[in-house]
Amino acid sequence: MGEVFAGRYELVDPVGRGGAGAVWRAWDHRRRRYVAAKVLRQSDAHTLLRFVREQALRIDHPHVLAPASWAADDDKVLFTMDLVRGGSLAHLIGDYGPLPPRYVCLLLDQLLSGLAAVHAEGVIHRDIKPANVLLEATGVRRPHLRLSDFGIALRKGEPRLTETDYVVGTPGYFAPEQMLGAEPDFPADLFATGLLALYLLTGHKPDARALVERFTAHGVPGAPEEVPEPLWQALAGLLQPDPGARFR
Repeated sequence: MGEVFAGRYELVDPVGRGGAGAVWRAWDHRRRRYVAAKVLRQSDAHTLLRFVREQALRIDHPHVLAPASWAADDDKVLFTMDLVRGGSLAHLIGDYGPLPPRYVCLLLDQLLSGLAAVHAEGVIHRDIKPANVLLEATGVRRPHLRLSDFGIALRKGEPRLTETDYVVGTPGYFAPEQMLGAEPDFPADLFATGLLALYLLTGHKPDARALVERFTAHGVPGAPEEVPEPLWQALAGLLQPDPGARFR
């Protein structure tokens, strides 16, 4: 028997780390089902503030994986989410390589739908990347993704929890304005989504700096070999160097 948290959640095995804490597969003895549980120490005040923020993000959308409940023990706090069993998009590419454009279009449509709901709540995700987009094991051919890990998300207008010179997010998925030191805003999430789509289509992480240089020099450059022209035109709307030119 694993550690039982708050008399309810039995921690079974670790499944990874999020932006602010370890993530476990846990058995909910009250509801008789497995959940994903993020565990934080109360002594870590900085991380605890992130917990409070993440717990406040009760975004109800089929393509967003937001916290569902929380509990506190002697020296730890925990919050739970649905347990998504299909792995991340990073795992998918690692197992199968580049994905067919039609399949990527389905994933992109779902991700943008979830992201629109997040932005409608005034929240900037700030860390969109393949490892933070999870796939449900649905047993059907149509995929169902969930945008996850809001550990470093920020509601617009709230004070940031890091020093002003501290880099937040994953550098390989930075928008050009972030490369220049600006705070990420809604358009930065869109740029990262465009990079993620290219990763799914090509099987390797795109070079964001090289893309920015090509767009700056040529407007919309020619499509990569793996990307159909109509889909490339849509992605170009996400990958514009000027954040104001990215479609919303």
